[in-house]
Amino acid sequence: EVQLVESGGGLVQPGGSLRLSCAASGFTFSGYGMRWVRQAPGKGLEWVSSISTRGDYTNYADSVKGRFTISRDNAKNTLYLQLNSLKTEDTAIYYCANTALGAQGQGTQVTVSS
Repeated sequence: EVQLVESGGGLVQPGGSLRLSCAASGFTFSGYGMRWVRQAPGKGLEWVSSISTRGDYTNYADSVKGRFTISRDNAKNTLYLQLNSLKTEDTAIYYCANTALGAQGQGTQVTVSS
């Protein structure tokens, strides 16, 4: 069974940082590109970032470019998203996803507020 379990969310002040993790199981993690998506309150799902199988290619939405960093550790079957210089508009539930397998985790809440 494919499973994606996010963690690391929380409440942070504007300008702060968080590191999200996504533990993957049930598939060969190193064989798939992965992505992070988010859903802000009252809005649709928004793509945030993608990473290739070996982590050598990454892409970011313009809204997070220069502030967020996606990475992966294939030995640990884990995907990461480092969130820096957080803004109130980054408040959302963050999900990791494997689109090839149609899998998405349950999400982790990130709230940016003073």
